[in-house]
Amino acid sequence: MGIFSRTRDIIAANVTDMLDKAEDPAKMIRMIILEMEETLVEVRASAARTIADQKEMRRSIAKLEDLQDSWKEKAELALSKDREDLAKQALVEKQKAADMADRLKSEIEVLDEALESYEADISKLQGKLREARTRQSNVSARLESAENRYRLRELHNGERVQDAFTRFEVLERRVDDAEGRAEAAGMGTQPKSLEDEIAELESNDKVEAELAAMKKAQSKGSSAAKEA
Repeated sequence: MGIFSRTRDIIAANVTDMLDKAEDPAKMIRMIILEMEETLVEVRASAARTIADQKEMRRSIAKLEDLQDSWKEKAELALSKDREDLAKQALVEKQKAADMADRLKSEIEVLDEALESYEADISKLQGKLREARTRQSNVSARLESAENRYRLRELHNGERVQDAFTRFEVLERRVDDAEGRAEAAGMGTQPKSLEDEIAELESNDKVEAELAAMKKAQSKGSSAAKEA
């Protein structure tokens, strides 16, 4: 069963109120738009049939007018031949055609009023449909925003995120420990000054010289022992 029972229900409907009261606004707006589109198609189809009926009636009126001219000519011919009785019968047929044409013209006027009503209804339905589609866009945007906020909250407060941050904190602690050990190992060690480095070079030279002298002395002692 549809939301609306007829065209006037759609025109009079307050889409905003309907959505505010709906448990599922997104589903409700889809149903409203679908029924509006179907009703709009039906109204246009009715208008198309009315226009077709009018065209057929106008063709019939044209034929009836031709028939009236024909009966008039026949009445004039009969009268010219002194057949007043035939002329009178021809005029009766002419009047029947005229009466039928007048009835069709009256029906066309009624259909004109119906077409004006259809045109007004179609315009109003299109306006309501535009309103519904705008509301659908707003509902979709609000729904998407709400879902995004929910996902963000889940991401921020979820167990996986908390577990990842916990592991990250453990790694940070390990880095802190390593940096602490490195800093502790360097405590009490002062950087060498320029004088210290030069003095170290001089000391190394003395050591090297003394070592060379010892090697030389040992070499002479070995040679003397061999000669003896």
